Amino acid sequence: MVYRPTARVLTVLELLQSRGRMTGAELARRLEVNIRTVREYIAMLGDMGIPIEAERGRYGAYRLRPGYKLPPLIFTEDESFALTLSLLIARGQEFARASAAFEGTLAKVLRVLPEATRTQVQAVEQAVLFDDDSFRIPPSLHVVTTLSSARQAGRRVQLHYRSRQGEVTARGFDPYGVVSRNGIWYTLGYCHLRQGQRLFRLDRIVALEIANETFSLPENFDVREAVQQALAAVPNEWQFEVWLKTTLPEAQRSLRLPQTFFEEKSDGVLFRGEATDLSWMAQKLAGLGMPFIIHRPRELRIALSKYAQKLAKYAQLMNEAEIEPE
Repeated sequence: MVYRPTARVLTVLELLQSRGRMTGAELARRLEVNIRTVREYIAMLGDMGIPIEAERGRYGAYRLRPGYKLPPLIFTEDESFALTLSLLIARGQEFARASAAFEGTLAKVLRVLPEATRTQVQAVEQAVLFDDDSFRIPPSLHVVTTLSSARQAGRRVQLHYRSRQGEVTARGFDPYGVVSRNGIWYTLGYCHLRQGQRLFRLDRIVALEIANETFSLPENFDVREAVQQALAAVPNEWQFEVWLKTTLPEAQRSLRLPQTFFEEKSDGVLFRGEATDLSWMAQKLAGLGMPFIIHRPRELRIALSKYAQKLAKYAQLMNEAEIEPE
């Protein structure tokens, strides 16, 4: 029995492909719906571009246009294993956090794999660990696909961008490409608000849609090199990750930052972001009044150690000042 409307629509297509011709009454009986609902499903398939013809009259029925066949999606065992391993890698690299589609796709592929291949994939899933501690900020899957589609079609996008200081601005943007570098995803192109090429981080794009205006890519443009040059001109930023022994609401209240900087864990909160002044960051952490562990960078640990030594010297001077002369 099929319950979800989307699954029923696809079942109509499967029945017409396998049987060639079916009346509305037959489809309604098989799907356990009424004739009117069957007509709605047929209309939905037509909107998807599936050529379904309706034969009128007493013996009328529905059928796919003669000669039309949906190509079957068939993978060899090696191809199935490669696809599944790619999904496992994406999940291990935390990109899958951007969309539940990864887990859904992985579950579907595993379900239809031959037993031998599924056993092999499950062995890899259990045995292989991703212990790469490099800093990563997974972007929204919607942002990646929208920018990529706009770039391919030569269409401008309208986006809302949040700056490092938290200011959100709206602007038209011609995307020249998308680049992932050192765990952070970027897009570079022409910004119509600033009237020049600009580099944007994908995780700071808060809204995005494709516009009607078109654009052309500059000739012989190397987006990878352009991103590298743009990053070289940006003041040095340290990506940090700190574990805080506290709750998510308390972390937000103490640091006065939005929830996007934090990830709630069972034993505390992960605080991620970037800073240009590690000395200031060390002072900020020391003043929180809660236990914490610096995961990265090592330079932040050094800055914190220096700050602690400075405080110890201040405390020693205070102790010496309190000693009464003989």
